[in-house]
Amino acid sequence: MEERGVTTSSGALQRRVCLVTGATSGIGQATARGLAALGATVLVVGRSEAKTRATVDQIKQVTGNPCVEGLLADLSSQQQVRALASTVLERAPQLHVLVNNAGAIYTKRSLSVDGIEMTFAVDHLAYFLLTSLLVERLRASAPARIINVASDAHAHARIDFDDLQGERGYRAFRAYGRAKLANILFTYELARRLAGSGVTANCLHPGLIATGFGHNNSGLLSLGLHIASPFIKKPEQGAETSVYLASSPEVAAVSGQYFVNKRASKSSRVSYDVEVARRLWSSSAGMSSLREPLLRGM
Repeated sequence: MEERGVTTSSGALQRRVCLVTGATSGIGQATARGLAALGATVLVVGRSEAKTRATVDQIKQVTGNPCVEGLLADLSSQQQVRALASTVLERAPQLHVLVNNAGAIYTKRSLSVDGIEMTFAVDHLAYFLLTSLLVERLRASAPARIINVASDAHAHARIDFDDLQGERGYRAFRAYGRAKLANILFTYELARRLAGSGVTANCLHPGLIATGFGHNNSGLLSLGLHIASPFIKKPEQGAETSVYLASSPEVAAVSGQYFVNKRASKSSRVSYDVEVARRLWSSSAGMSSLREPLLRGM
């Protein structure tokens, strides 16, 4: 992959390679566009070939940055996550920013092709697996940054290791909150394991944003989101903290933090429990068929 920079108003990310998942709509698309506007080479990850191609073309046109490329993957499938990582490693000799943004909520419990509850598969395990497969490239490209899009929906959630996949009683927002708590626990543990490597890991709450999120469902959830959408933030506003964490020199050395409106904030009490984080890491490695020694002792 050719890392051609583009002259922009700041050029803060010239010759930096950034990957954004869930980048064909909403916050992810706005994040990819914001990074491209800063001169980055941007890898846009989407599920639909047509939407991914249209997004790449739009970002190129709007930003004047020709260094935007689309990659396809359904992140609910671990095989496709692995294929995505392989493609990135083949095409990008360097990777400086990974934005794990893709997410979904499901009103009815369903399973991925790997037999994993879909919310947990997409909103947490995809983050964990993709990051794990790309972390050595990020370390080799340091200074580098990992940004995980979480949510304040984690605030009242807990991790029940006896029922991680909601088999004993599924509720959509409980499953979503659990996955977002997992994002934060993963970020904090990742930051501990990457300490001194030149790679930072932070997470964020983007705010309540008017996007297509949740509209994959029918019924009251979709109706409520449609009704609320005129009164909540636009995707560009939701992307501001992700772009800030990816580009600002102010946070170049900051790691293991939860950000809201571009400021470090407190997450829930359980999110700081190191033992819970380590146990979740081990469980996630097992569910992703990864060797447990991954990133140990860094």
